Amino acid sequence: MVNDSITQRHVKELLKRYPDLEQASEKLIIAYSILKNCFFNDRILFVCGNGGSASDSEHIVGELMKGFKMKRPVRDAIREDFRNILGNEELADKLQMGLRAVSLLSHPALSSAYVNDVDPLMTYAQQLFVMGREGDALIGLSTSGNAKNIYNAFQVARVKKIKTILFTGENHGICEAFADCVIHAPSRETYVVQEYHLPMYHCLCLMLEEAFYGNGN
Repeated sequence: MVNDSITQRHVKELLKRYPDLEQASEKLIIAYSILKNCFFNDRILFVCGNGGSASDSEHIVGELMKGFKMKRPVRDAIREDFRNILGNEELADKLQMGLRAVSLLSHPALSSAYVNDVDPLMTYAQQLFVMGREGDALIGLSTSGNAKNIYNAFQVARVKKIKTILFTGENHGICEAFADCVIHAPSRETYVVQEYHLPMYHCLCLMLEEAFYGNGN
C-alpha cells in the first residue's frame, strides 16, 4: 500500500473538510495504490455506475483524461514528434497529458443493442470482457452495493485478473464479494452516499495527477 507525502497531504486536506470520512481514509489510500499501479503499467481504468453514480463515472473519467488542477502540457519528446511529422507544434499546444480511463456508460449503441438482444444487466460485463486486460482496473459506484450490473462486471473482472474498487455506502451489498477494495461512505441514504463519494474520488484524482504530472513528471 502506498503511503507517501502525496497521500498524507491530500487525505489530510480531505479529512479537514469532511471529518466523517476518517473511517474511509485507509481504503482510499489502498484504492490510490491500485490505480497508481494500473496507470504506471500503462493499463486502463474502467468506470461504471447507475443513475447519479453514472454521472459520477463520467465525472471521474473527465478529471483523469485532461488537466484537473494542473495544466499537464505535452511532454517534450511528444512535442518533438509533432514538430518532426507535422512541421509545427500547433496541435501539441492544445493537447494535454492524461490517464487512460473509459466510462462504460459512453457506448449507447452497443449498450442498447445488448439490452435488447441479450441481457440489460450484462452491458458493463460485456464491455469489460471485450476491452479489459489483466492489470487494468475497474471502479464501480453503487450506493447500495447491490447493483446487479456492477456485480456482474466485478465477476468478469475477477476472472480476467482486473482489480476492482467499489464506492458504496454502509449497506454491505453483494458487490463487496468481488471487490478488491471497498470504500464505504458513512451513510445508507442514497443522495448522502453520493455526496460523500464526490470528494473521495476527487481526492483520488488529485493524488494521481500529482503522482504522474507533478514536480516535472
